[in-house]
Amino acid sequence: MIKKQPNETKIVVLGGLGEVGKNMYCVMHKDAIVIIDAGVSFPESELMGIDYVLPDFTFLKENEDKIKALLITHGHEDHIGGIPFLLQSIKIPAIYAPNHAKELIAVKLQDKNIRYDNLFVYTEDTRLKFKDIEIEFFRITHSIPDSHGISIKTPDGRIVTTGDYKFDLTPIGPMANLYKMACLGHEGVDLLISDSTNALNEGFSNSESVVDETLGEMFEKYKTNRIIIATFASNIYRVKHIFETCYKHNRKICIFGRSMENNINISINAGYIDHKELLVSPEEANNLKPGEVTILCTGSQGEPLAALSRISNGTHKQIKLRPDDIVIFSSSAIPGNALSISKTINKLYLQGVKVYTNNTLTDLHTSGHANEEEIKLMIRLIKPKYLMPFHGDYRMLKRQADIGINCGIPKENTFILKNGDSLVLKNHVITKGESMPGADVYVDGNRIGEVGSAVLKDRKIMANDGILVVIANIDMHKKELLIKPNITTRGFILVNENEELIKKIENKAEQIIKADLQEPKVNYNNLKSSISEQLYPFINELTGRKPIILPIILDIKR
Repeated sequence: MIKKQPNETKIVVLGGLGEVGKNMYCVMHKDAIVIIDAGVSFPESELMGIDYVLPDFTFLKENEDKIKALLITHGHEDHIGGIPFLLQSIKIPAIYAPNHAKELIAVKLQDKNIRYDNLFVYTEDTRLKFKDIEIEFFRITHSIPDSHGISIKTPDGRIVTTGDYKFDLTPIGPMANLYKMACLGHEGVDLLISDSTNALNEGFSNSESVVDETLGEMFEKYKTNRIIIATFASNIYRVKHIFETCYKHNRKICIFGRSMENNINISINAGYIDHKELLVSPEEANNLKPGEVTILCTGSQGEPLAALSRISNGTHKQIKLRPDDIVIFSSSAIPGNALSISKTINKLYLQGVKVYTNNTLTDLHTSGHANEEEIKLMIRLIKPKYLMPFHGDYRMLKRQADIGINCGIPKENTFILKNGDSLVLKNHVITKGESMPGADVYVDGNRIGEVGSAVLKDRKIMANDGILVVIANIDMHKKELLIKPNITTRGFILVNENEELIKKIENKAEQIIKADLQEPKVNYNNLKSSISEQLYPFINELTGRKPIILPIILDIKR
């Protein structure tokens, strides 16, 4: 627990460092804490059975009485997905979010049956003050509406976080407020916490308008074909343009994918997307001519259960592919998803359809994050004294730190941190602070933090090598094995087809048990341990496999 330091401001990072996900950090001055974002990460394949990955809330639990508000930069899952779990654990007096994010949060809380009455909307003109902490906001450009950066001012200095951003001079939505950023830089910024996601990419990112132009050309080229577009459900500006293009070409729109439906409904109700009248049901879409319908769906990352994957497999109940269909991936591959995307694309080609993906020639997607030159522009506008790269793997953080050094920030004034680390801002000088708990917390069904590394290790072993159960009937009073041990397996071998191997294991288990029963101090625990320890190398030698061995001792009185 952090000791009270009246004249210091602390920045505590709970998530978002060394990763692209579960963004969360706090600013603390005296007895007031404001939290910025509360995101989740989605589990990698090795985290078997895990639904979500959360930041560690220990620091917030220990300082719950000091929390004044949670501030949200925008509505992506890696920034708002952790809110329901946070509210179940900790009392948060108020949540402030831009309008679109607020609508997404409200739906998320409703789905979890969480009633929360202190959810407020902020705009660029909103000013907040919590004791000595002053908050203001500035509009930035990202792939979701109402994205903002945040300025946090304390008596010790000013901290600016960019949120997720890019510089797009021809955006689909409102322009970023460059003037306000420049004004903050002129007034003086001590620490810049900056998005590092695309720091490794040179130059400037493409404008969203370039993507829209390319999509418009596709609609012109394939006027008589049914067009199927897979994109990120959260990229509302992309979806907005697809609606406008369909309206221009007299096409109806059919939506598949729960997240896509939810995001579009929220955006229509909030006024971000027009032409609601274009939406049709799957039954209506199937009765339209190919050139009169566009299918908008999830599955751009090759997710096995997503709409596009089921369409490519031919298992979708409502949509079947036609030879003249045009499938467009208006997206980029998230690291780790390239293989599953390739499999989906191959299946689409096998169905005889034409597939377009994003590349240097097609420009079907652009990132919502800043490339190297845009990061330089942000640094030049904000003019920070110190830089803390944020939101990215270590290599991304390191690259942004190098960019900052090239822009004139002293190397000693850049901080590449890890989750749980903190910085101390005092009289406009920043030093490294103490570390807090910053480990990943796993959500497994309704359980939060109950599943640890040991359980996940066992799950991995069971998935790879299965489980072997040894059932032994023993009279412990007489120290006698009554019958030969019974062997049953799941995910290891098929018993009926490996009788010889099973006999060898049974015989070995019998030898182990009989030998142990001769020991004067034998008991259930050491007998079970002995069976596991001795069978393990024996089975590994025979099969090359390492199943989990589960001994079951039944004490039978004769």
